[in-house]
Amino acid sequence: MSDASNELIKMSATEAVARLRLKEVSPLDLVEASIQRIEAVDTKVNALPIHCFEQARDQAKSLDVKAHSVNPKSLCGLPIAVKDYNDLCGAVTTYGSPIFADNVAQQSDATVRQLESNGAIAVAKSNVPEWAGGHTFNPVYGTTRNPFNKNKIAGGSSGGSSAALATKQVWLATGNDLGGSLRTPASFNNIVGLRPSIGVVPRSLRYNRFDPLWVEGPLARCVKDIGLMLDAMSGYCKTDPLSFDHKCSSFLEAVDAFELPAKVAVTEDLGLVPVEQEVRGVFRTVVPHLKTIGLEVGSDIPDFTGAIESFHTLRGLLMAYMLGDLYKSKKDEITKINIFSFIIKNIFNAKKIYFIFY
Repeated sequence: MSDASNELIKMSATEAVARLRLKEVSPLDLVEASIQRIEAVDTKVNALPIHCFEQARDQAKSLDVKAHSVNPKSLCGLPIAVKDYNDLCGAVTTYGSPIFADNVAQQSDATVRQLESNGAIAVAKSNVPEWAGGHTFNPVYGTTRNPFNKNKIAGGSSGGSSAALATKQVWLATGNDLGGSLRTPASFNNIVGLRPSIGVVPRSLRYNRFDPLWVEGPLARCVKDIGLMLDAMSGYCKTDPLSFDHKCSSFLEAVDAFELPAKVAVTEDLGLVPVEQEVRGVFRTVVPHLKTIGLEVGSDIPDFTGAIESFHTLRGLLMAYMLGDLYKSKKDEITKINIFSFIIKNIFNAKKIYFIFY
C-alpha cells in the first residue's frame, strides 16, 4: 500500500475524525486506505471476509462532511467494520451459518443505523462463530487467526472485529457481548472492548426486547477511541424499549475528565472462575500500585453463589427465543460439533486466559 495510505491507517480513530472535521482528509481517502490495508493483510488472518467496498466508496463520496462536522457525536465518514451478527443494509448477514450464506439484509439494524446516522461508513463485515462461541470459526468463511500467532485463536465471538483492529484494517468495529464476546477477543488481540450497560446502545429486533444479557458495544485500538465510538452508537431507539439517551453528554470527553474513586475492591476471580497462575501473578504485582496513587484498596466482594447457574438459565432462555424455531426446522444444517469442549480446548491452547470484570 502507498505511504500516504499507510500513514492514514496508523492514526487513531480520534485523530482521524479530527482530521475529517478539519477537511485535512476526506472520507474517501480513509475508505481507500482501509481497502488497501484489507487487501494487503486480511488473507493472513481472515478477519473481514465480507467486503462492502463499492458501497463504502459511494457513501464516502456522497457524505456531507460539513453537516456532520456540527454534530459532536459524528464520525464524519470514518470507515468501520460491522460484525456479521449485525444487519448492514445491502450486505450479506450470515451469522456464521450456511443456512444464511445468501441472506442479504434489506435494512441496517438499530445498532448500525445509529452509527450510520452519526457518520460511520461500513467498509467490511467481520467474521464470527456460527451463532455464538469463544472461537471465531464457521463453515461459511472459515477460521479467524490471531494476528500475534497464527496458530492461536482470536477469541470470540467478536474475534473478526478484534483481529481487524489489531492488524489496523479499520479504526473501529462493532461487537456484542453475552458472556464475554467483547472483552475476551479484545484481550486476545491486544485491543480494547467495552461491554456497556444494558440500554446504552440500541439493539436489533432479533433479540428479546427485555433480555438483560445481550448488549451491543464498541471495539477500538485504545480507550479514547472507545469513548469516540460509544458517543456515535449510543442513544434511544423506539424499537428497543430498554434503550435510552445516556446522561453523559460525551463519553469521549469523559475519558479525559475521569476522576479516580476513593475506594476500589479487587478480586482475582470473584470466587467464580478459574484463572491461570501467570495471570494471577501479574494481577498481584499491579494491585499494590493502586495504593501509591491514593486509592483505598479492599477485598470484600458479594456472595456470587448460584450466579453461573443463573446465567446458564437466562442464556438458555435467550437462545431458545432466538433460535428455537430455527433448530426445529434446520437442525440438520447446523454444524455438528461439541462447541463447548472445542472452545475450552482451544482457549487453553492460547496459553493465557484473561478474565475482566466490570
